[in-house]
Amino acid sequence: MNEKLKEKFRESISSVLPITVIVLLLSVTLAPMEIGTLSLFLMGAVLLIVGMGFFQLGAEMAMTPLGQGVGGRLIKSRHLVLILVVAFLMGAIITIAEPDLQVLANQVASIPNQVLIWTVAVGVGIFLAVAVLRIFFHISLSMLLLLFYILLFVLSFFSPDSFTAVAFDSGGVTTGPMTVPFIIALGVGFSASRSDRDSANDSFGLVALCSIGPIIMVLLLGIFYHPTDAAYAAIEVPVIATTVDVVRTFVTALPQYAKEVAVCILPVAAVFLVFQLLTKNYRKRQVLRMCVGFLYTVLGLILFLTGVNVGFAPVGNLLGSSLAEGQLKWLLIPIGVVIGYYIVKAEPAVQVLNEQVEDLTGGTVSRKMMNSALSIGVACAVALSMVRVLTGVNIYWIIIPGYILALVLSRLVPPVFVGIAFDSGGVASGPMTSTFLLPLAMGACLAAGGNVVTDAFGVVALVAMAPLIAIQIMGLIYVRKAKARTALPALDMLPDDTVVEFEEDA
Repeated sequence: MNEKLKEKFRESISSVLPITVIVLLLSVTLAPMEIGTLSLFLMGAVLLIVGMGFFQLGAEMAMTPLGQGVGGRLIKSRHLVLILVVAFLMGAIITIAEPDLQVLANQVASIPNQVLIWTVAVGVGIFLAVAVLRIFFHISLSMLLLLFYILLFVLSFFSPDSFTAVAFDSGGVTTGPMTVPFIIALGVGFSASRSDRDSANDSFGLVALCSIGPIIMVLLLGIFYHPTDAAYAAIEVPVIATTVDVVRTFVTALPQYAKEVAVCILPVAAVFLVFQLLTKNYRKRQVLRMCVGFLYTVLGLILFLTGVNVGFAPVGNLLGSSLAEGQLKWLLIPIGVVIGYYIVKAEPAVQVLNEQVEDLTGGTVSRKMMNSALSIGVACAVALSMVRVLTGVNIYWIIIPGYILALVLSRLVPPVFVGIAFDSGGVASGPMTSTFLLPLAMGACLAAGGNVVTDAFGVVALVAMAPLIAIQIMGLIYVRKAKARTALPALDMLPDDTVVEFEEDA
C-alpha cells in the first residue's frame, strides 16, 4: 500500500477512535443502546476512518495544486475584472458542491433546500471576490473583519430570531472538506505571485471572509423571506436485527451519497479540465496524479458521508435524547466538553488546514499546537451549546461577547495568527459537527422540551467561533515568549529561511 495512504489512515484512526470510545462508554453507562444500533455506529466509524484517509490524500493530490494553479495564473493576469468574476464563480460553484451545506439544508425544515443553498452560494462567491481584493490591494484583514462583523450584527437585529442561529450555522458549514483545500490553495496561489514581506501572511484569511458571506446573506433572506413554520422530529434509527441488516443499510445508502459526491466533484473537475485546456499549466505526470487525486477524493467523500449520515447522525440524536430525558441531564455539559475536545480532530478539513499552516509557517505553528488549541476551544463551545439546549439562553448572550473578544484580540496579535484563527473557525465546523453534534443537540432539545430552531441550531456557530479566540490566545502566548526570549523572532512577518521551534508546553 502507498506509504502516504498508510500515513493518512493512521491519522484517521487516531482522529476517529477517541469519539468512538466515548460513544461506546456512554452506551454501556448513561445511554444504553440496542446491539443493532451500536453495530450501525461501529460500521459508520470504520467507513469514516477509511473515507478520511482517502479524502485527505485526494485533497493533497488534486484540490491543493488546482487551487494554487488557478490563483497563480489569475493574479499574474493583473486583469481585475476577470479575477473577480472567476473568484465569484469559483466560490459559488464550490459551495453548491459542499456536502456540509447539503446536510444542514436537509435539517433546516423551515427553509426550502434550494433557497438556502443558493443564498449561501452567492454569499461565498461575493466574499471570495472581496478576499481576492484584499490580497490585491494589501487591505488589513483585521480591519475588514471588524467592519463586516459590525454589519453582520446590525443585520441580525432586523432578522427574525428563527433565522439567527441558522445564519451563523451556515457560515460554519460552507467551509467544509470540499471548499477548504481549494480556497486555502487559491489564497496561496494569489499571494505566491507577490514578493513583498506580507505575501505569506495574506495567504490566510480567505476562508475567514468566505464564512462571513453566508451569514450576511441568510440574515438578509430572513428579512425579506417569511417561510411557514415547520415541525422538527427526532431522527429515526433503522431497525437492525442481524449483521446483514447493518450491511444492507449502508449499501442501500451508498448510491444516494455517491450521487451527491458526483454533483460535488463534477463542477470542480470541469474547472480543472477547462483550466488545463486553456493554460496547459500542468504536465502529463501532474495531470495523471491530479486525476488519481480526484478519484481518491470521490471515494473518500462517499465513504465518509455514508458513515457519518447513516452511522453517526442517528446515534448522535439518540444519545442526546437519552441523556436529556433522565435526572442527570446536566451531565450533557461535561460530556459535551469531552466530545468537543475529540470531535474536532475527526474533521477532515481541519487536518488539511493544520498541515498547510505548518508548511507555510516553516514549522513555527505546528500541527500539534493547532490541534491542541482547536480541541480546547471546541470543547468549550460544545459545553456552551449544551447549556443553551438545557436553559434556552439566547445565542446573542454568547456569540456577541465572543466575537467582540475575537476582534479585540485581532488587534493585539501578529497578522498571521489573525488569518489562521479566522480560517480555523471555518474548518472546525465540518461534517462531524453537522452530522453528529447538531443531531445530538436536536435530540437533547426535543427531549428537554425546548425550541429546536432557537436552542439546538447554533451549535455549529459556536464551534466555528471558538477557534477565533483559542488560536489568537495561542498567538498572544507566542508573542510573550518571543519578547521574553530575544532569540525568538517576533512573528510580525513569516520568516524567510528561519525555522522557529515553539515549545509544546505553551
